[in-house]
Amino acid sequence: MKKKTTIYDIAKKLNITAATVSRALNNNPNISEATRELVANMASKMNYEQNRLALALKSGKSNNVGVVVPRIDSNFFGSVIHGIEEELNKHGYHVIICQTDGVEGKEIDNIEALLNSQVDGILISTSSNNLSTFDRIMKKEVPLVFFDRKKTMKNVSSVTINDFDGGYKATQYLIDSGCKRIAYFSGDTNIEIFKDRFLGYKQALLDNKLEFVKDYIIQTKSTIEDGKKAVKKLLKLNIPPDAIFSSSDFAALGAIQELRAKNIKIPTDFSVIGFSNEPFTQFMELSISTIDQFPLEMGRMTAKVFLEQVNNSDKIKIEKKVVLEPELILRKSTRKLV
Repeated sequence: MKKKTTIYDIAKKLNITAATVSRALNNNPNISEATRELVANMASKMNYEQNRLALALKSGKSNNVGVVVPRIDSNFFGSVIHGIEEELNKHGYHVIICQTDGVEGKEIDNIEALLNSQVDGILISTSSNNLSTFDRIMKKEVPLVFFDRKKTMKNVSSVTINDFDGGYKATQYLIDSGCKRIAYFSGDTNIEIFKDRFLGYKQALLDNKLEFVKDYIIQTKSTIEDGKKAVKKLLKLNIPPDAIFSSSDFAALGAIQELRAKNIKIPTDFSVIGFSNEPFTQFMELSISTIDQFPLEMGRMTAKVFLEQVNNSDKIKIEKKVVLEPELILRKSTRKLV
């Protein structure tokens, strides 16, 4: 293995001290322009690479920001990351992406790795119920911003959409289009976004004096397979539903596939609305109505909130709660208004 070039190697070649080389590489104003240029040229010729971690420890700034998401293979989180990178890159920051698969232990490990890497901030869509990990971030005075999936903490900012409103809008439209028995595919209600979507769904039923039926509530993962399984369960009920509002586009797709396999006509006999506006929802033969979360804008806004925190010269803790408004996108899986 080839030995890495050090500042001592450069100093020996130039017959100057290692301290002078170090100062020159770090643009110390006490070092002349000529010496800085001489050192830079020799460093380039000898393929010298600075130890970024050592620099971060010394300066207290790494120009790296950690972004933690449950999954990177969804358009939603991919678009959020794109928005974050787009905004942060303009300000000289690099993004380190970590995936948790929705597993709390993996999230804790990722956060520890980011803290050990001296990141300048952590932007996270959390799957954890453990606040102690976030307290550790705060004690280290590393800026923390939640997006999409958040925890409510003092002096911590968040960027979300109005999930309650999204759940309400979807359910209200199904009611307005003539549906009377509306099922709901819920995610994990320990996570705020899924709890809020459920509360929006429930409130719309209440406001329209429709019965809340517990058997119509099925907890699903964000997968096509779970959507299929949930529909099979619903169709076995004595009085099955005539519509589904799903907190996931993937589960909504599974539901549609199973309904069509059973020769149930969509949207004539059964309506379906998903959540997230994944790209496939618009390109299918039977396009899916859904709720748009504006992930690109969410990413940009998350980055802006972080930058506002780190650029705050007074070092005052900033707590901003940015809430974006969701939009109902109507397609072929729902009936037109009656």
